[in-house]
Amino acid sequence: MHTRTKPAAQFVFWLCGAILTAFSLPVLAEQADKADKAEKEAAKYSEALETFKRAETSNAFFSKSYGYALFPTIGKGGIGLGGAHGSGRVYANGQYVGDTKMTQVTIGFQLGGQAFSQIIFFEDKRAFDEFTGGNFEFGAQATAVAITAGASASASTTGNTAGASGGKNDAAVAGGYQKGYAIFTIAKGGLMYEASIGGQKFSYKPKGD
Repeated sequence: MHTRTKPAAQFVFWLCGAILTAFSLPVLAEQADKADKAEKEAAKYSEALETFKRAETSNAFFSKSYGYALFPTIGKGGIGLGGAHGSGRVYANGQYVGDTKMTQVTIGFQLGGQAFSQIIFFEDKRAFDEFTGGNFEFGAQATAVAITAGASASASTTGNTAGASGGKNDAAVAGGYQKGYAIFTIAKGGLMYEASIGGQKFSYKPKGD
């Protein structure tokens, strides 16, 4: 015998469907927003990585380093007393293993603002463990090698070598590691007056924590 669904039952079914839809739409929108942000974030790191790989000066270090920390954008500015901040990712053997944040307070002559990408190569596991151990800091005299990278696969050094303070966290000299680290920067915009990384402090958080 065929039975018809009563109008009241049909309304209940419709109402339940409407409620589920109302609750699911914000969740789906949030998931889509997170996916979009993750895609943009990945593209930002991919672009910075390719920029350093196109520059011959820094490209040579990818094949001979244990890993590296990559900062797509570091913002720095001020006159007299200035500061810098940037977020980055840490890689070991080509794999993304954690996140890092950099802060820097500088005292001395500065003019205008700076925006640059930075990469720190780790010569071996010792350097990697030291960097990711927490509260890592470059010495006051440390200086990165500034690179000018064009569309071609060539680059020229415009910056300076590391300071001679002798600290274990001093930056790299051109063409090799200094105390296990090789650091390069590429200007993104603004006035790139200098490439000093002295006083940069880093925090580290393993991926997934």
